Amino acid sequence: MTLFKTFYGTVAALAITATGALADPAIIFDLGGKFDRSFNEAAFNGAEQWAEETGGSYREIELQSDAQREQAMRRLAEAGANPVVMAGFSQASSLAVVAPDYPDTTFVIIDGVVDAPNVRSVIFSEHEGSYLVGMLAGLASETGTVGFVGGMDIPLISRFGCGYAQGVRAVNPEATIIQNMTGTTPAAWNDPVRGGELTRAQVAQGADVVFAAAGGTGLGVLQTAEDEGILSIGVDSNQNYLHPGSVLTSMLKRVDVAVYDAFSTPVDEIETGIHVFGLAEDGVGYALDEHNADLITEDMIAQVDAARAAIIAGEISVHNYTEDGMCPVE
Repeated sequence: MTLFKTFYGTVAALAITATGALADPAIIFDLGGKFDRSFNEAAFNGAEQWAEETGGSYREIELQSDAQREQAMRRLAEAGANPVVMAGFSQASSLAVVAPDYPDTTFVIIDGVVDAPNVRSVIFSEHEGSYLVGMLAGLASETGTVGFVGGMDIPLISRFGCGYAQGVRAVNPEATIIQNMTGTTPAAWNDPVRGGELTRAQVAQGADVVFAAAGGTGLGVLQTAEDEGILSIGVDSNQNYLHPGSVLTSMLKRVDVAVYDAFSTPVDEIETGIHVFGLAEDGVGYALDEHNADLITEDMIAQVDAARAAIIAGEISVHNYTEDGMCPVE
């Protein structure tokens, strides 16, 4: 596998050394690192699956600061990596600057949209998957009060929260839904202590199920939920195993599939433009395994799977917060 090493000086310069084939694919992980047990790790798992199945190698960079984004993209493109995959919406502004300078390089951005002929923009229908786990939260709650802890206060995370609220109310119209965002800067993705504080505050208000859509911050939510004796819901990757018997389920966001697909497709066959992964494409869903099997009844599964089929068929419409900045459920 090609290795990239990062060295930081007084100006946070990025230096890269690499070996391997000129046309290796590459991936840039967002802040939080590839082992965040959530979004980045899902991307890493997709890259690893490709490498294991093909015997190929890929290049990788783990960002340590926002200032490194553009430089990392340029270094990879100049080194001949193709395609270059970027995990995270925060990469979009830098990619918009870089992509036109490397027309022969195909870039794939996950969770962001960049309008350029050599860019594939992959986005997910998080509101649909969040609706399903919201239903499970509403069905599992004994107090009728559930919580949501988001990471950075951005429309993308509000899309999670709004979909979740709609799912809760679908099974319990009288439910109380408490929602908090962790912060307004990228630091909000990696503050498990604050995640724990917000969870305890929601528990004090009666919440007995809390959904975390907050990257590394969510690890603090899941830990605190177990400590407080309530249920939690993980996000992006299957996080059920982190606290067996305490994590009700995880809202799966198949970032791994998006990365695997980008790495597996011949570069000249990668379709650029916007690609949406929702329930119909198995791009989002909920996790059921041996770690949460005792928490979810057959009746709960039947109700949620029926809703999934109805959403795919267009019989249930889950409002997308990012379309108008509004949520029909407060």
